[in-house]
Amino acid sequence: MRTKNTQSTSKVLKSVYMDRLYGVFLIVLSAVSFGAMAIFARIAYEAGSDPITVLFLRFTIAGLFMLAIMVAKGMACPRGRTLTTLVLMGALGYVGLSFAFFTALTMAPAGLLAILLYLYPAFVTLLATIFLKKPVTLLKSLALSLTFGGTILIIGLEGGSGQNLGIVLAITAAVLYSVYIVVGSKVISNADAFSASTIVIISAGVAFSGIVAVKGVKFPGTAIGWVSVFAIALVSTALAIVAFFAGLKRIDPANASMISTLEPVVTVALAVMVLGETMTLHKILGGMMILAAVLLLARGEANSKIS
Repeated sequence: MRTKNTQSTSKVLKSVYMDRLYGVFLIVLSAVSFGAMAIFARIAYEAGSDPITVLFLRFTIAGLFMLAIMVAKGMACPRGRTLTTLVLMGALGYVGLSFAFFTALTMAPAGLLAILLYLYPAFVTLLATIFLKKPVTLLKSLALSLTFGGTILIIGLEGGSGQNLGIVLAITAAVLYSVYIVVGSKVISNADAFSASTIVIISAGVAFSGIVAVKGVKFPGTAIGWVSVFAIALVSTALAIVAFFAGLKRIDPANASMISTLEPVVTVALAVMVLGETMTLHKILGGMMILAAVLLLARGEANSKIS
């Protein structure tokens, strides 16, 4: 009898262990998908589009695509408070952080603003500690230091000056993203990751529809520009957000936010391969620091459930 119980317990622990590692994989997949967006966006801009139009097309195309899948598969839509929260996450959360950051880019150096945006893992850790009662472990502190330091090395402090409003907007974007992650970690426990992502994306698309109705649109003028837009919508939005929500169901939100700092690593690597940008020693070192943090968090996530 004891042998059977031991075998059963071992299977359960192994299942939990694999589920946690799968959660880490999903967050990594999300970060890679998000990281590619900057390259696609650069191509779309060169084809004559602008940020607001790209954001509108991004969420509208992705939302319609995911809605079609939901209808075809007969998937249930979230209801009640969960639905309301998801709508607000898309219409206010995503739209707010996107608008804040893209506006900030017109006021201060991109490198400085990117570093300020990547303060969000620290904010997520703080919010998760306060509202979700998640402990701040030595492992989290070490990983947080590695991710922040690595991000600084990768992005670089290109030009230390910047208008105060631009800096405030960048920090606002980081705070909004942090709230989005923490709220999402709670909401996703009551909803399917795919349907939840669909509602968030459609809500953001509706909000940006109102913005372009007032501001006007600038569609890409070339085929490669449209290919890039669809890549943003399907890879860097639909896949990225679904993978992120699915990962949040399995791992700690603070750890998920730190693993997500793989995004600039991917962006820099793709910029080198696709756009011919140069790779410097400090960028390589920064990437290694972030990868080290991801490995630490992956090991910590797997062990936290079976210890």
